[in-house]
Amino acid sequence: MNARDRIGQGPWYNFSGVQMAQDVDDLHSDSNNLTKQAVLNEKGEMTNGRGDSPNRHDILTGSQLDGTAVPGSEDTTCQNWTGSGEGSAMVGHFDRTGGGQNPTSWNSAHGSRGCSQENLQGTGGDGLFYCFAID
Repeated sequence: MNARDRIGQGPWYNFSGVQMAQDVDDLHSDSNNLTKQAVLNEKGEMTNGRGDSPNRHDILTGSQLDGTAVPGSEDTTCQNWTGSGEGSAMVGHFDRTGGGQNPTSWNSAHGSRGCSQENLQGTGGDGLFYCFAID
């Protein structure tokens, strides 16, 4: 199933009530408000991004730029988020900066080195997911 079909229609707000995106199309466009300063964790705190130590900017998505599943037989979800060994996960950059094929993408920047915690951290993340909730 496509991630964009599971997250509701929006709008979405951060922990502090700031609107991140109006609707699904806005969320998957360059005009959304997903930035390092605006993307807050469940405690209302900023997460370390690129340039911070440790870098935790990679987030697990398994998605393409438009929020749809990657086509074909390649596994981009580490065995549907249950694997911790072989494979790779498609990750995005919550701070919208970094490397990869789409360095400013929050949901489809590049694949991880592997599915283990060590490989996820070595790629630039910590195995974090985005959670979407609508009030």
